[in-house]
Amino acid sequence: MRFRPCIDIHNGKVKQIIGSSLSDQGDTAKENYVSDMDAAGFARKYQSDGLSGGHVILLNPASSPMYPATLQQALSALRAAPGTLHVGGGVNPENAAMFLEAGASHVIVTSYVFREGRIDLERLEKMKQAVGRERLVLDLSCREVNGAYRIMTDRWQKQTDETLSAALLERLSAWCDEFLIHAVDAEGKSQGPQRNVLRILAGYEGLPVTYAGGIHEMHDLQLIREEGKGRIDVTIGSALDLFGGPLAYREVVEYCRSSV
Repeated sequence: MRFRPCIDIHNGKVKQIIGSSLSDQGDTAKENYVSDMDAAGFARKYQSDGLSGGHVILLNPASSPMYPATLQQALSALRAAPGTLHVGGGVNPENAAMFLEAGASHVIVTSYVFREGRIDLERLEKMKQAVGRERLVLDLSCREVNGAYRIMTDRWQKQTDETLSAALLERLSAWCDEFLIHAVDAEGKSQGPQRNVLRILAGYEGLPVTYAGGIHEMHDLQLIREEGKGRIDVTIGSALDLFGGPLAYREVVEYCRSSV
C-alpha cells in the first residue's frame, strides 16, 4: 500500500474542500483548509520525502475566470518535481501534452472519455493515442445511488450511467496504467472510508488503484490495507496535519512504507 500525496488547486490556491460542495457556478466550494504554501512548495516537499505518484488536481473548469491562476499553480508544481506527479482536471487530447511537457508523469482523465452518461470508447482510444497507455490514469470517482456506485464526472457534479465494479476496471485496463477512485460522498468529511467502495476495489487484481475519501485516523489505513488485501494505494487530504487536520503526515508516510 503506497501513500499518494495530493495537491488540490481551486481559485489559484492549494486547498482542501468538501468534494460534494464544489460548484462551477461562482467557483464556490466549502473549504476545509486554504494553504499559504504554493503548489510548487508542496511538490518539492513530496519529492524530498521520496514520494511519487501524487495527484495535482485542477478544480476550476477551463471556462472559469480563475482557471489561469489554477493552471499556473499546477504547472509550477509539475516543473518543481518533474516525473513524480500525476495531473488531472479538464485534461483532454488537446492539452495533455502541455502537462506532460511541464513534468507530469501521467495525466488523469474522467470527463473527456464520457459522452451522454456512458464511456465513449472512441474518445478513450483517442486519449490513449495522444499520451500512451503507460501515461494515462482513469479517474472513476463515484457516488452511491440506490445502492450502486455511479461514476461522477465534471468535477463530481454530473452523474453517469456507469457503475463502479471490478468488471468495469478490468474492461478499461486495456487503455490506462492506473485507476484513481474518490468516494465522493466521503471526500473531505473525515468520517472514515466507504467500505463498500473498498470491497469493490478489492475484487479487482489488475492495475494499481488509489482510493481517496474519508480517511481521518491511522485505523482507517489499517482498514484499507485489510479490506484491499494490500493492493489499494491511498491518498489523504483534509485529515493530514499538512492541511490543518489531526493525522500526522510523517506517520502516514512511514506506515505506508512499512506496508509495501
